[in-house]
Amino acid sequence: MRWILLLVLVFLPRTWAFPGETLYIPLDDRPPNWSPCTWQLVRCPPRAVYQGREGANLQALWGWLQDQPGHTLIASLDALVYGGLVQSRSSTLSLEEARHRLEELSRWRARTGGQVLAFGVIPRHPDATDRARNLALLRDLGDGYAYVEAPWDDALPGSPAVAEAATLPIPTRPGADEAGQVLLLRALNPGVRVRVLYDNPEAAPQATRYEGIPLQASIARLLASAGAIAVENRPDLVLVVYSGGDPRRGVLTVLQGLREAPVAVADIARVNRGDASLVRYLVALDIYRELAAYASWGTPGNNLGAALAQGGLFAMPLCQRAGNPVAWCEERKTLALAQAYLEYLWGEIGRPWVRARFPEPLTEEAARYVFERLQSEPTPLFSSGQIRLEALKFPWRRSFEAEWQYHLDSAPNGKH
Repeated sequence: MRWILLLVLVFLPRTWAFPGETLYIPLDDRPPNWSPCTWQLVRCPPRAVYQGREGANLQALWGWLQDQPGHTLIASLDALVYGGLVQSRSSTLSLEEARHRLEELSRWRARTGGQVLAFGVIPRHPDATDRARNLALLRDLGDGYAYVEAPWDDALPGSPAVAEAATLPIPTRPGADEAGQVLLLRALNPGVRVRVLYDNPEAAPQATRYEGIPLQASIARLLASAGAIAVENRPDLVLVVYSGGDPRRGVLTVLQGLREAPVAVADIARVNRGDASLVRYLVALDIYRELAAYASWGTPGNNLGAALAQGGLFAMPLCQRAGNPVAWCEERKTLALAQAYLEYLWGEIGRPWVRARFPEPLTEEAARYVFERLQSEPTPLFSSGQIRLEALKFPWRRSFEAEWQYHLDSAPNGKH
Protein backbone atom coordinates (compact mmCIF):
# COMPACT_ATOMS: atom_id res chain seq x y z
CA MET A 1 0.00 0.00 0.00
CA ARG A 2 2.83 2.41 0.85
CA TRP A 3 4.49 2.06 -2.57
CA ILE A 4 1.18 2.94 -4.26
CA LEU A 5 0.99 6.11 -2.18
CA LEU A 6 4.57 6.99 -3.10
CA LEU A 7 3.83 6.57 -6.81
CA VAL A 8 0.83 8.89 -6.45
CA LEU A 9 2.96 11.51 -4.75
CA VAL A 10 5.71 11.27 -7.34
CA PHE A 11 3.36 11.88 -10.25
CA LEU A 12 1.32 14.70 -8.69
CA PRO A 13 2.04 18.10 -10.29
CA ARG A 14 4.76 19.83 -8.29
CA THR A 15 3.01 23.16 -7.94
CA TRP A 16 2.60 25.58 -5.08
CA ALA A 17 -0.75 23.94 -4.45
CA PHE A 18 0.92 20.64 -3.58
CA PRO A 19 0.31 20.37 0.17
CA GLY A 20 3.12 18.03 1.15
CA GLU A 21 5.91 20.55 1.73
CA THR A 22 4.26 23.06 4.06
CA LEU A 23 2.73 22.11 7.41
CA TYR A 24 0.20 24.21 9.29
CA ILE A 25 -0.79 23.93 12.95
CA PRO A 26 -3.89 26.11 13.49
CA LEU A 27 -4.63 28.03 16.67
CA ASP A 28 -7.83 25.99 17.00
CA ASP A 29 -10.56 24.55 14.79
CA ARG A 30 -12.81 27.59 14.46
CA PRO A 31 -13.44 28.47 10.80
CA PRO A 32 -10.97 31.41 10.47
CA ASN A 33 -8.14 29.31 11.84
CA TRP A 34 -9.05 26.10 10.06
CA SER A 35 -9.77 27.64 6.64
CA PRO A 36 -6.20 27.24 5.29
CA CYS A 37 -6.59 23.49 5.81
CA THR A 38 -9.29 23.53 3.12
CA TRP A 39 -7.26 25.47 0.53
CA GLN A 40 -4.94 22.63 -0.57
CA LEU A 41 -1.90 24.76 0.21
CA VAL A 42 -0.81 23.11 3.44
CA ARG A 43 -0.87 19.83 5.30
CA CYS A 44 -2.77 20.00 8.59
CA PRO A 45 -3.24 17.70 11.57
CA PRO A 46 -6.31 15.46 11.37
CA ARG A 47 -9.39 17.46 12.30
CA ALA A 48 -10.09 15.04 15.13
CA VAL A 49 -6.92 16.23 16.91
CA TYR A 50 -8.82 19.45 17.65
CA GLN A 51 -11.72 18.99 20.03
CA GLY A 52 -13.62 22.27 19.84
CA ARG A 53 -13.64 24.29 23.03
CA GLU A 54 -11.70 21.53 24.76
CA GLY A 55 -8.68 22.36 22.65
CA ALA A 56 -6.18 20.15 20.89
CA ASN A 57 -5.22 16.69 22.09
CA LEU A 58 -1.59 17.60 22.72
CA GLN A 59 -0.15 14.10 22.64
CA ALA A 60 -1.85 13.48 19.31
CA LEU A 61 -0.76 16.86 17.95
CA TRP A 62 2.88 16.39 18.97
CA GLY A 63 2.87 12.84 17.62
CA TRP A 64 1.49 14.00 14.28
CA LEU A 65 4.13 16.73 14.01
CA GLN A 66 7.05 14.41 14.69
CA ASP A 67 5.85 12.04 11.97
CA GLN A 68 5.73 14.76 9.28
CA PRO A 69 8.33 15.65 6.67
CA GLY A 70 8.33 19.12 5.11
CA HIS A 71 10.41 22.20 4.48
CA THR A 72 8.17 24.80 6.21
CA LEU A 73 6.04 24.74 9.35
CA ILE A 74 3.58 27.51 10.22
CA ALA A 75 2.61 26.96 13.83
CA SER A 76 0.46 28.40 16.58
CA LEU A 77 2.54 28.35 19.75
CA ASP A 78 -0.64 28.48 21.83
CA ALA A 79 -1.91 25.29 20.19
CA LEU A 80 1.39 23.47 20.69
CA VAL A 81 1.91 24.57 24.29
CA TYR A 82 -1.57 25.00 25.77
CA GLY A 83 -3.92 23.31 23.30
CA GLY A 84 -5.41 26.48 21.80
CA LEU A 85 -6.39 30.09 22.43
CA VAL A 86 -8.99 29.42 25.11
CA GLN A 87 -6.62 27.08 26.94
CA SER A 88 -3.81 29.66 26.81
CA ARG A 89 -5.98 31.94 28.95
CA SER A 90 -6.90 29.39 31.59
CA SER A 91 -3.96 26.97 31.74
CA THR A 92 -2.15 26.52 35.06
CA LEU A 93 0.93 25.18 33.27
CA SER A 94 4.25 26.34 34.70
CA LEU A 95 6.64 28.44 32.63
CA GLU A 96 9.23 25.67 32.79
CA GLU A 97 6.80 23.10 31.38
CA ALA A 98 5.61 25.54 28.72
CA ARG A 99 9.20 26.00 27.56
CA HIS A 100 9.69 22.25 27.58
CA ARG A 101 6.72 21.79 25.26
CA LEU A 102 8.26 24.17 22.73
CA GLU A 103 11.02 21.60 22.27
CA GLU A 104 8.61 19.81 19.94
CA LEU A 105 9.50 22.48 17.39
CA SER A 106 13.23 21.99 17.96
CA ARG A 107 12.88 18.25 17.43
CA TRP A 108 10.98 18.77 14.18
CA ARG A 109 13.58 21.24 12.91
CA ALA A 110 16.46 18.95 13.81
CA ARG A 111 14.88 16.00 12.02
CA THR A 112 13.72 17.74 8.86
CA GLY A 113 15.98 20.76 8.50
CA GLY A 114 12.79 22.76 7.87
CA GLN A 115 12.03 26.36 8.79
CA VAL A 116 9.47 27.42 11.37
CA LEU A 117 7.23 30.49 11.21
CA ALA A 118 5.24 30.84 14.41
CA PHE A 119 2.93 33.12 16.35
CA GLY A 120 1.95 33.32 19.99
CA VAL A 121 -0.98 35.44 21.19
CA ILE A 122 -0.83 38.13 23.87
CA PRO A 123 -4.09 37.14 25.58
CA ARG A 124 -7.27 39.14 25.93
CA HIS A 125 -7.74 41.13 29.13
CA PRO A 126 -9.00 40.24 31.70
CA ASP A 127 -9.52 36.61 30.64
CA ALA A 128 -5.97 35.31 31.09
CA THR A 129 -5.23 33.85 34.52
CA ASP A 130 -1.42 33.90 34.13
CA ARG A 131 -0.43 36.73 31.79
CA ALA A 132 3.06 36.83 33.27
CA ARG A 133 3.74 33.24 32.18
CA ASN A 134 2.35 33.79 28.69
CA LEU A 135 4.47 36.90 28.22
CA ALA A 136 7.60 35.32 29.68
CA LEU A 137 7.31 32.48 27.18
CA LEU A 138 7.05 34.96 24.30
CA ARG A 139 9.84 37.13 25.68
CA ASP A 140 12.38 34.32 25.69
CA LEU A 141 11.63 32.16 22.65
CA GLY A 142 15.25 31.94 21.59
CA ASP A 143 16.66 31.39 18.13
CA GLY A 144 15.66 28.87 15.52
CA TYR A 145 12.63 30.61 14.04
CA ALA A 146 12.55 31.88 10.48
CA TYR A 147 9.95 34.34 11.79
CA VAL A 148 7.97 34.67 15.00
CA GLU A 149 5.46 37.29 16.14
CA ALA A 150 2.98 38.02 18.92
CA PRO A 151 -0.40 39.47 17.89
CA TRP A 152 -2.48 40.82 20.73
CA ASP A 153 -6.08 39.77 21.19
CA ASP A 154 -8.93 42.30 21.57
CA ALA A 155 -7.30 45.37 23.14
CA LEU A 156 -10.31 47.27 24.42
CA PRO A 157 -9.74 50.36 26.60
CA GLY A 158 -7.97 49.34 29.77
CA SER A 159 -6.23 46.36 28.23
CA PRO A 160 -2.52 46.10 29.10
CA ALA A 161 -1.81 44.30 25.81
CA VAL A 162 -0.31 47.23 23.89
CA ALA A 163 2.08 48.08 26.73
CA GLU A 164 2.95 44.40 27.18
CA ALA A 165 3.64 44.06 23.48
CA ALA A 166 6.19 46.88 23.69
CA THR A 167 8.26 44.79 26.14
CA LEU A 168 8.68 41.89 23.72
CA PRO A 169 11.73 41.50 21.44
CA ILE A 170 9.62 40.17 18.55
CA PRO A 171 7.17 41.86 16.15
CA THR A 172 3.72 42.54 17.60
CA ARG A 173 0.42 43.82 16.19
CA PRO A 174 -3.35 43.64 16.72
CA GLY A 175 -5.08 40.41 15.75
CA ALA A 176 -5.03 36.69 16.52
CA ASP A 177 -7.37 34.48 14.51
CA GLU A 178 -6.04 35.71 11.15
CA ALA A 179 -2.37 35.21 12.08
CA GLY A 180 -2.07 31.75 10.53
CA GLN A 181 -3.33 33.08 7.20
CA VAL A 182 -0.92 36.03 7.32
CA LEU A 183 2.10 33.80 7.98
CA LEU A 184 0.95 31.52 5.19
CA LEU A 185 1.28 34.47 2.82
CA ARG A 186 4.71 35.31 4.25
CA ALA A 187 5.89 31.74 3.74
CA LEU A 188 4.44 31.05 0.30
CA ASN A 189 4.35 34.37 -1.52
CA PRO A 190 6.51 37.01 0.21
CA GLY A 191 7.24 40.37 -1.34
CA VAL A 192 3.70 41.19 -2.53
CA ARG A 193 3.56 44.88 -3.46
CA VAL A 194 0.50 46.36 -1.74
CA ARG A 195 -1.11 49.75 -2.14
CA VAL A 196 -3.46 50.68 0.71
CA LEU A 197 -6.52 52.77 -0.15
CA TYR A 198 -8.86 54.16 2.52
CA ASP A 199 -12.45 54.98 1.70
CA ASN A 200 -12.04 57.68 4.34
CA PRO A 201 -8.42 58.83 4.76
CA GLU A 202 -9.38 60.58 8.02
CA ALA A 203 -9.73 57.13 9.60
CA ALA A 204 -6.06 56.26 9.05
CA PRO A 205 -4.62 58.08 12.11
CA GLN A 206 -7.49 57.03 14.38
CA ALA A 207 -7.34 54.07 16.75
CA THR A 208 -9.93 51.45 15.86
CA ARG A 209 -11.88 49.36 18.32
CA TYR A 210 -10.01 46.30 19.68
CA GLU A 211 -6.67 47.51 18.27
CA GLY A 212 -5.28 50.09 20.70
CA ILE A 213 -3.10 51.80 18.06
CA PRO A 214 -3.83 53.98 14.99
CA LEU A 215 -5.26 52.16 12.01
CA GLN A 216 -2.34 53.08 9.75
CA ALA A 217 0.13 51.75 12.31
CA SER A 218 -1.81 48.49 12.53
CA ILE A 219 -1.69 48.14 8.74
CA ALA A 220 2.04 48.87 8.61
CA ARG A 221 2.70 46.13 11.16
CA LEU A 222 0.42 43.75 9.27
CA LEU A 223 2.28 44.28 5.99
CA ALA A 224 5.57 43.60 7.76
CA SER A 225 4.14 40.39 9.24
CA ALA A 226 3.08 39.20 5.79
CA GLY A 227 6.42 40.04 4.21
CA ALA A 228 4.53 42.47 1.96
CA ILE A 229 5.82 45.81 0.66
CA ALA A 230 3.84 49.03 0.89
CA VAL A 231 3.88 50.92 -2.44
CA GLU A 232 2.12 53.83 -4.12
CA ASN A 233 2.74 52.75 -7.71
CA ARG A 234 2.54 49.50 -9.69
CA PRO A 235 1.03 47.38 -6.90
CA ASP A 236 0.43 43.65 -7.15
CA LEU A 237 -2.58 44.06 -4.87
CA VAL A 238 -4.71 46.95 -3.62
CA LEU A 239 -5.97 46.64 -0.04
CA VAL A 240 -9.13 48.73 0.31
CA VAL A 241 -9.79 49.61 3.94
CA TYR A 242 -13.48 50.38 4.27
CA SER A 243 -14.23 52.18 7.53
CA GLY A 244 -17.87 52.92 6.74
CA GLY A 245 -20.16 55.92 6.65
CA ASP A 246 -20.78 56.11 2.91
CA PRO A 247 -21.00 52.82 1.00
CA ARG A 248 -21.04 54.66 -2.34
CA ARG A 249 -17.67 56.16 -1.49
CA GLY A 250 -16.54 52.66 -0.59
CA VAL A 251 -17.58 51.33 -3.99
CA LEU A 252 -15.79 54.19 -5.74
CA THR A 253 -12.64 53.35 -3.77
CA VAL A 254 -12.91 49.74 -4.89
CA LEU A 255 -13.32 50.84 -8.52
CA GLN A 256 -10.30 53.11 -8.18
CA GLY A 257 -8.27 50.19 -6.91
CA LEU A 258 -9.44 47.88 -9.68
CA ARG A 259 -7.91 50.24 -12.23
CA GLU A 260 -4.51 49.45 -10.72
CA ALA A 261 -4.52 45.84 -9.52
CA PRO A 262 -6.68 43.12 -7.96
CA VAL A 263 -8.54 44.46 -4.90
CA ALA A 264 -8.90 42.90 -1.46
CA VAL A 265 -11.53 44.59 0.73
CA ALA A 266 -11.18 44.73 4.50
CA ASP A 267 -14.62 45.78 5.75
CA ILE A 268 -13.89 47.26 9.20
CA ALA A 269 -16.95 49.49 9.46
CA ARG A 270 -18.39 47.27 12.20
CA VAL A 271 -16.98 44.60 14.48
CA ASN A 272 -17.74 40.95 13.67
CA ARG A 273 -20.14 41.86 10.86
CA GLY A 274 -19.98 43.60 7.51
CA ASP A 275 -21.62 46.74 6.18
CA ALA A 276 -24.82 45.53 4.50
CA SER A 277 -25.14 48.58 2.24
CA LEU A 278 -21.61 48.14 0.89
CA VAL A 279 -22.09 44.44 0.23
CA ARG A 280 -25.43 45.01 -1.50
CA TYR A 281 -23.78 47.53 -3.82
CA LEU A 282 -20.86 45.19 -4.57
CA VAL A 283 -23.21 42.32 -5.40
CA ALA A 284 -25.77 44.35 -7.36
CA LEU A 285 -23.06 46.00 -9.48
CA ASP A 286 -21.44 42.61 -10.11
CA ILE A 287 -18.21 43.79 -8.46
CA TYR A 288 -18.08 41.31 -5.60
CA ARG A 289 -17.06 38.34 -7.74
CA GLU A 290 -14.26 40.41 -9.29
CA LEU A 291 -12.62 41.04 -5.91
CA ALA A 292 -9.41 39.29 -4.90
CA ALA A 293 -10.74 38.91 -1.34
CA TYR A 294 -13.28 40.26 1.14
CA ALA A 295 -13.35 39.98 4.95
CA SER A 296 -15.81 41.25 7.56
CA TRP A 297 -16.05 38.39 10.07
CA GLY A 298 -13.91 39.73 12.92
CA THR A 299 -12.19 42.71 14.49
CA PRO A 300 -10.42 45.23 12.26
CA GLY A 301 -7.12 43.36 12.66
CA ASN A 302 -8.79 40.05 11.79
CA ASN A 303 -10.40 41.47 8.65
CA LEU A 304 -7.32 43.33 7.46
CA GLY A 305 -5.16 40.23 7.83
CA ALA A 306 -7.61 37.83 6.22
CA ALA A 307 -8.24 40.12 3.23
CA LEU A 308 -4.54 40.74 2.68
CA ALA A 309 -3.59 37.07 3.02
CA GLN A 310 -6.28 35.69 0.73
CA GLY A 311 -5.72 38.41 -1.85
CA GLY A 312 -1.98 37.80 -1.83
CA LEU A 313 -2.40 34.05 -2.12
CA PHE A 314 -5.14 33.76 -4.75
CA ALA A 315 -5.26 36.94 -6.85
CA MET A 316 -4.06 36.71 -10.41
CA PRO A 317 -1.29 37.05 -11.47
CA LEU A 318 0.19 36.58 -7.98
CA CYS A 319 -1.13 33.05 -7.68
CA GLN A 320 -0.03 32.12 -11.20
CA ARG A 321 3.49 33.46 -10.83
CA ALA A 322 3.88 31.19 -7.81
CA GLY A 323 3.52 28.21 -10.14
CA ASN A 324 -0.18 27.44 -10.09
CA PRO A 325 -2.52 26.80 -13.02
CA VAL A 326 -4.90 29.66 -13.81
CA ALA A 327 -7.98 27.49 -13.29
CA TRP A 328 -6.73 26.35 -9.88
CA CYS A 329 -6.14 29.95 -8.80
CA GLU A 330 -9.56 31.08 -9.96
CA GLU A 331 -11.25 28.18 -8.19
CA ARG A 332 -9.51 28.91 -4.89
CA LYS A 333 -10.23 32.64 -5.10
CA THR A 334 -13.90 31.98 -5.83
CA LEU A 335 -14.26 29.52 -2.97
CA ALA A 336 -12.61 31.96 -0.57
CA LEU A 337 -14.92 34.76 -1.74
CA ALA A 338 -17.93 32.49 -1.34
CA GLN A 339 -16.86 31.61 2.17
CA ALA A 340 -16.32 35.29 2.97
CA TYR A 341 -19.83 36.11 1.77
CA LEU A 342 -21.31 33.39 3.96
CA GLU A 343 -19.34 34.77 6.93
CA TYR A 344 -20.84 38.19 6.16
CA LEU A 345 -24.31 36.62 5.88
CA TRP A 346 -23.90 34.93 9.23
CA GLY A 347 -22.79 38.10 11.00
CA GLU A 348 -25.48 40.27 9.43
CA ILE A 349 -28.49 37.93 9.59
CA GLY A 350 -27.75 34.48 10.99
CA ARG A 351 -26.15 35.35 14.32
CA PRO A 352 -28.76 37.97 15.39
CA TRP A 353 -31.57 35.66 14.29
CA VAL A 354 -30.36 32.64 16.22
CA ARG A 355 -29.43 34.65 19.33
CA ALA A 356 -32.97 36.00 19.51
CA ARG A 357 -34.46 32.49 19.48
CA PHE A 358 -32.09 29.88 20.96
CA PRO A 359 -30.00 29.66 24.12
CA GLU A 360 -26.45 28.36 24.11
CA PRO A 361 -25.11 25.72 23.87
CA LEU A 362 -26.77 25.51 20.47
CA THR A 363 -28.28 22.28 19.25
CA GLU A 364 -28.68 20.63 15.85
CA GLU A 365 -32.28 21.83 15.93
CA ALA A 366 -31.12 25.44 16.14
CA ALA A 367 -28.75 24.83 13.23
CA ARG A 368 -31.56 23.38 11.16
CA TYR A 369 -33.94 26.29 11.79
CA VAL A 370 -31.40 29.02 11.08
CA PHE A 371 -30.21 27.16 7.99
CA GLU A 372 -33.77 27.14 6.65
CA ARG A 373 -34.01 30.87 7.38
CA LEU A 374 -30.79 31.68 5.52
CA GLN A 375 -31.64 29.65 2.44
CA SER A 376 -33.97 32.44 1.36
CA GLU A 377 -31.18 35.03 1.34
CA PRO A 378 -29.64 36.15 -1.98
CA THR A 379 -26.10 35.04 -2.81
CA PRO A 380 -23.60 36.36 -5.36
CA LEU A 381 -23.28 34.90 -8.82
CA PHE A 382 -19.75 33.82 -9.79
CA SER A 383 -18.48 32.77 -13.19
CA SER A 384 -18.48 29.16 -11.98
CA GLY A 385 -21.97 29.32 -10.50
CA GLN A 386 -24.00 30.50 -7.55
CA ILE A 387 -23.62 29.54 -3.91
CA ARG A 388 -25.97 26.73 -2.95
CA LEU A 389 -26.17 26.08 0.78
CA GLU A 390 -26.20 22.44 1.87
CA ALA A 391 -25.83 22.48 5.65
CA LEU A 392 -24.75 24.53 8.63
CA LYS A 393 -23.38 23.55 12.02
CA PHE A 394 -21.97 25.16 15.13
CA PRO A 395 -18.45 23.78 15.73
CA TRP A 396 -18.31 25.22 19.24
CA ARG A 397 -22.08 25.08 19.88
CA ARG A 398 -22.24 28.85 20.17
CA SER A 399 -23.58 31.57 17.89
CA PHE A 400 -20.38 33.49 17.31
CA GLU A 401 -19.27 31.33 14.41
CA ALA A 402 -20.98 28.95 12.01
CA GLU A 403 -19.44 26.34 9.74
CA TRP A 404 -20.99 26.04 6.29
CA GLN A 405 -21.30 23.28 3.78
CA TYR A 406 -22.02 24.57 0.29
CA HIS A 407 -21.04 24.30 -3.33
CA LEU A 408 -21.22 26.46 -6.42
CA ASP A 409 -24.20 25.49 -8.53
CA SER A 410 -23.37 25.79 -12.23
CA ALA A 411 -27.05 26.46 -12.95
CA PRO A 412 -27.86 29.81 -11.26
CA ASN A 413 -30.86 29.52 -9.02
CA GLY A 414 -32.26 32.96 -9.70
CA LYS A 415 -31.42 34.48 -6.33
CA HIS A 416 -28.97 36.97 -7.79
